[in-house]
Amino acid sequence: MKVFLKIFWESFQQASGSLKGNKLRTFLSLLGITIGIFCIITVKSAVDSLQANIVEGFNELGSDVIYLDKMPWNEDPGQNYWKYAKRPDPSYDDYEAIKKKSKLAENVSFTVFTGGRTIKYLSSSVSNAFIMGASYEYASIQNLKLQEGRYFTVNEYETGANKAILGYKLYNELFKSLNGIGKEVKLFGQNFQVIGYLETEGDNVFNFLNFDEVIWMGFKTAKKFVSVKDESKVGRMLNIKAKTDVEMDDFKGEIAGIIRAERRLRPLEKDNFALNELSMLSQVLESIFGVINIAGFIIGIFALIVGMFSVANIMFVSVKERTSIIGIKKALGAKRFIILMEFLIEAIILCIIGGIIGLCLVAITLKIISLLIPFSMSMSITNMTIGVVSSIIVGIISGILPALQASGMDPVEAIRA
Repeated sequence: MKVFLKIFWESFQQASGSLKGNKLRTFLSLLGITIGIFCIITVKSAVDSLQANIVEGFNELGSDVIYLDKMPWNEDPGQNYWKYAKRPDPSYDDYEAIKKKSKLAENVSFTVFTGGRTIKYLSSSVSNAFIMGASYEYASIQNLKLQEGRYFTVNEYETGANKAILGYKLYNELFKSLNGIGKEVKLFGQNFQVIGYLETEGDNVFNFLNFDEVIWMGFKTAKKFVSVKDESKVGRMLNIKAKTDVEMDDFKGEIAGIIRAERRLRPLEKDNFALNELSMLSQVLESIFGVINIAGFIIGIFALIVGMFSVANIMFVSVKERTSIIGIKKALGAKRFIILMEFLIEAIILCIIGGIIGLCLVAITLKIISLLIPFSMSMSITNMTIGVVSSIIVGIISGILPALQASGMDPVEAIRA
């Protein structure tokens, strides 16, 4: 162990000497390593950050939930729009059929969305808020938390009472510093009582439903004021949550059978609906981001190859400059392995220095990008490790031939040289 530490220390000193003695040559040689690590880790960190933000937005949808829709999520909507356009939207009848007949579903909810509404409280008003009318089970499927207040009672839902829960941002814009719980607001020309407001969702631009600006009411309340059957004006969502430990394939099979029976499809007719789940979106994302990662990796590899030849060139020059010293060491009894390790570790240290410079540039770049875009980007420990390990591998490859050349020298001829 002491011998190895001594070899490492001497190699580090020799690498430092190369940096100090030949600054320009070393800088140009390490530039390829720096650029290569920068390209690979910047692209990977950017893609990972983007993917993490999108997945965080998906998480509000739920991983054990099936979404009944016209179009499957894993197909290009631009290419296949007309293929699915004539299919019927999810309906309240579908919701009731699943609710009555499904044995594997824990809960099912039906939701309608419509936008462009103005809500008023005294002299304050907020325009373009969106209305969400959801069946009573929605709260048990969607991961929404109340900041203050309460949820609808069963009686309030069934009777279509004018009660509403507001999104965090909408609530604060409407009531400012006042406590709005229990207050009445104007909506659809009628009084609605605010019974609660939601926790903020933050600044994630990939929240697919911006609940910070929602006016949430029961479905039976919404249908009094909104034409829920008008597909051109109202969006629809039908969510079905599986019971614990239920296999998703079995669950989807049961739901498909119920919907086919409800829509009276003949045995040989194709489904006129799609059953989507979060994993389908994840697979699409992984394939897209995988291509981007490969592109960044290829660009980085070319830069690393250039850097590898540059470092190898430095090491061959270093071997030539220290030929007599190598001969003296071997004459004094230094083993071939010791000489090989000295030069190999020196090459690795040079590459690690280049890699660390590249990682520092990545951190600075991601920080600047984060200030310019609406979501944060960062470099994970995994990506830092990939950068360092890549530098070590490049160091081994670029240093192995010069190290073998140095370790194979004849001591007498080396001293003479």
